[in-house]
Amino acid sequence: MATFTNFDSHDRKDEQIADEKFIEVADKDPVTSGSSVGDAALTRRILLKLDFRILPVLAVLFLCSFLDRTNVGNAKTYGLETDLHISNHQYDTGLVVYYATYIASEIPSNLILKKVSPRVWLPALTVMWGIVTMCLGFVKNYAGFMAVRAILGLAEGGLLPGIVLYLSGIYTRGEMALRLGLFYTAASLSGAFGGLLARGLTAIGKVGKQEDWSWIFIIEGLITVVAGVGAYFLLPNSVDTASFLKPEEQAFARQRLHLDMPTNTAQNESEPYESFQWGEVLRGILSPSTWLSATAYFSILAGLYSFGLFLPTIIVELGYTANEAQLWSVIPYAVASVITVAVALISDHLKLRGVIMLFTLIPAIIGYAVIANVSGHPKVKYGMTFLMATGMYASVPCVLVWNSNNSAGHYKRATTTALQLMIANSGGFVAAFIYPNKDKPLFHRGHSVVLGLLVFAWFMVASNVLYCWKVNQNKMKGKYNQFIGSGDDRDPEFRMVL
Repeated sequence: MATFTNFDSHDRKDEQIADEKFIEVADKDPVTSGSSVGDAALTRRILLKLDFRILPVLAVLFLCSFLDRTNVGNAKTYGLETDLHISNHQYDTGLVVYYATYIASEIPSNLILKKVSPRVWLPALTVMWGIVTMCLGFVKNYAGFMAVRAILGLAEGGLLPGIVLYLSGIYTRGEMALRLGLFYTAASLSGAFGGLLARGLTAIGKVGKQEDWSWIFIIEGLITVVAGVGAYFLLPNSVDTASFLKPEEQAFARQRLHLDMPTNTAQNESEPYESFQWGEVLRGILSPSTWLSATAYFSILAGLYSFGLFLPTIIVELGYTANEAQLWSVIPYAVASVITVAVALISDHLKLRGVIMLFTLIPAIIGYAVIANVSGHPKVKYGMTFLMATGMYASVPCVLVWNSNNSAGHYKRATTTALQLMIANSGGFVAAFIYPNKDKPLFHRGHSVVLGLLVFAWFMVASNVLYCWKVNQNKMKGKYNQFIGSGDDRDPEFRMVL
């Protein structure tokens, strides 16, 4: 408790210093004064610096996260089950235990983030799960496989909610989708890069008691540790501590974030320090919008995780060798990454989230509808994987940023972001069991389950769009006037993003 108190006082002192610097620079430099706060050239310069100094680091961390999460699927195609003497059901259980600890760690991790600071916490998580991933290369039996997978989920669970929360303090609401889309394409690219890397690492072959598949975990885990250490030296805690920004740029960046708040709060020279309150956590947990978007995201991730874990196996069943499967799995992911960035750009430009998803989910639904009902025709099935990958991946940046956009107040936003991901990542439980070996080669049951979930997701997104629209209408009618000046998302000046 004493440790947290110290961190809390440091946070308060840092914010006070930043406020003083903002006022001092604003007084001296007309570029950052209120009259020119919309200066487009300065905004572009700041965003360019933030994008080039922060997003690549986060992309690398998330790339490592996705690689270390899904490399077990690649290892499976190279004989992991046989060498560990585990059944297909035991392998699936190893996938499930990972998701159990993964989702359990998300809310606590986000509540800790501000106390410990993003610059320390995000790299620390990365180093921890990198070490655990390396340990997977040395397991020899089912018990070891289960234990290491459980610890891996515990260490890795805090990264994505932490990144979303961290970026919400760096960028305005209208800039988030593109930035999340840019770094989330790392997940798409990891599907391509992961297959190629797995093929190369297994070429090391059996060395002593180490099987060829073990090198996938050992080398990729080592890469993750190096990435985590590097991130500590590269990530700033906030725009106020970003050494690559000049003092006037730091002040301007901070004012941009203030002006993204409700009008009454933005008129203040500084944002009041927000201490931890359980009421804000409860408000986040009880938010209807969070549950609607989270259940939609759950359905999408059930398809996304099963697609990533079992695509190499599916391609093998279409008649390709294990090595060919890794190569052929590259192309759908690569196409999905391009489409994801394009959709995120459109989403930010239009300042729409759910409405965009109503269109992006349709290709994925079509892809699963076809592949679930086609026997034979391997080229048709492979073609459908493009629709499946692009539809699901392109939906993720919009749904990831939606809750953050519609939550104001650090601890409510921390709760809704983590809760959404906690519910959504439960889709991993579904993903782990819907593609058993006995269903090869058609996997009709698995594809049908994902198809139903994606249709359900579409209706949940539509419901959330209507809910957010209704809240905005009620604010215009004065039903939220008691929250004027509250500085959170209940303020009538704070409009929900559809």
